[in-house]
Amino acid sequence: MRGCEVSRERMFEIVRGPVITEKATMASEHNQVVFRVAIDASKPEIKTAIEELFKVKVKAVNTLRSNGKIKRFRGTIGRRPDTKKAMVTLEEGQSIDVTTGV
Repeated sequence: MRGCEVSRERMFEIVRGPVITEKATMASEHNQVVFRVAIDASKPEIKTAIEELFKVKVKAVNTLRSNGKIKRFRGTIGRRPDTKKAMVTLEEGQSIDVTTGV
């Protein structure tokens, strides 16, 4: 299977940042890292971006899309933005330190 061609600028648009929660930290025990990604990013694009930016080998990518909630603030209706997360499973022996910058 051939890799997806993604420009360097698009890679930085795709990967928005790591998700640092209790559940994401527990996933790291299974060699998984969770990232916030662009809504329009596909799994092959995410895989290529993570491999190029962090110099690791990606085994699988699972994505999760969540719709933004409707919220009220002082009687005004507002809406939170839609988000997309990617759970990236790394090959054995690979790791990403999310506490450091790219």
